[in-house]
Amino acid sequence: MKAVALTRYLPISDPRSLEDMTLADPVARGRDLLVRVHAVSVNPVDTKVRAPSDKVEAAPKVLGWDAAGIVEAVGEGVTLFRPGDAVYYAGDITRQGSNSELQLVDERIVALKPGTLDFAQAAAVPLTAITAWEAFFDRMKIDPAGANRGQSILQIGGAGGVGSIGIQIAKMAGLRVIATASRPETIAWCRALGADEVIDHGRPLRPQIEALGLAFVDYIGCWNDIDRHWDGMADLIRPQGTICTIVGNRGPLAQDGVRSKSATHCWELMFTRARFQTPDMIEQHRLLTRVAAEIDAGRIRTTLREELGPINAANLRAAHARLESGTTIGKLVLAGWS
Repeated sequence: MKAVALTRYLPISDPRSLEDMTLADPVARGRDLLVRVHAVSVNPVDTKVRAPSDKVEAAPKVLGWDAAGIVEAVGEGVTLFRPGDAVYYAGDITRQGSNSELQLVDERIVALKPGTLDFAQAAAVPLTAITAWEAFFDRMKIDPAGANRGQSILQIGGAGGVGSIGIQIAKMAGLRVIATASRPETIAWCRALGADEVIDHGRPLRPQIEALGLAFVDYIGCWNDIDRHWDGMADLIRPQGTICTIVGNRGPLAQDGVRSKSATHCWELMFTRARFQTPDMIEQHRLLTRVAAEIDAGRIRTTLREELGPINAANLRAAHARLESGTTIGKLVLAGWS
């Protein structure tokens, strides 16, 4: 099979950082599906895993944690899918990724692709949808049925991948969504996705929140630089409110602000269930199924912003470089094989 892989961890400007390769076809066993990949999207995790280091892989490592495709074969323990099913998923960071023509993935973290989306549109959704869904409903304990309707959530990084789908999922739950963005095009994107208000994360947040008539916000989802925004979040979270973060911190985070409010700080990593084979691993199948239904009903839309061409090393290197620039909006997708 064709694949894009690495053996060394190099700057993305180096053509050896991601290379076109031919690898052996994998074989489905147990609860694995063998999926023929039609489209993939690129996420910050791809660039972080690929970040330069002295490590050398003994065998080619395939990155990629977002895909849509067709089930080619199933293992003997599979009960949820059959060959020919069109599926979408984010995968498991402990296994080979989606940047290959064929990929093995556990059925418990896969769902049928939304019928109203093509493969490229569907590939933009899984990782960020799982992240936002788990952050809101599993970590912050927001009620997806609307029991928290009218409460406020501040989403820092509203135009990124998680923010783009997170705005929509939060609106689905009836929350008042305040997103942050700093450029005219990102502000417009957040508003188009349903944000009630958009404020500038490049300026002090408190005056902007107070201008909206709020002293505090009930929930905060920080989708990028936790170190930069921690003090502002501690100041703005309401007493007994909840902050959820997805990016690791570089330095110590002062705890007095959240401690004095008995506020909760929780982490979300969408790979946890698959990495640790948790008993509730199948929840990712269920939530992706629910997201697909919401998309097909017109309540959530794909966050595909740009399609960069077929899946090959040159196009994936270009996508990584774009992500590392920190200026992308929504999701970048590659579809088909050159």
